[in-house]
Amino acid sequence: MSMPLRDHLPGLGPKSLAMLAAAGIPDRTALERLGAVAAYLQVKRAGQPASLNLLWALEGALTGQHWQTVAREERTRLLLALDAAQHPPSP
Repeated sequence: MSMPLRDHLPGLGPKSLAMLAAAGIPDRTALERLGAVAAYLQVKRAGQPASLNLLWALEGALTGQHWQTVAREERTRLLLALDAAQHPPSP
């Protein structure tokens, strides 16, 4: 049985954890399987009021970085991945 997210994802607060749970992401294993971008999109599709700060926090929790470091150093990569996931290229 997997441990709850709060035990394995430092840096995520109660609201972020609640949004993940509401989106059907119950544990770190599920988050790792999805990755930060897909998890963020799943949270948004579940109707949760997530901002891009959640994306930075998810990536930070998975990589052991502070969300502000992610926002500063990984922003472009994550935004490009988010755009690609939302708008796949036409065949």
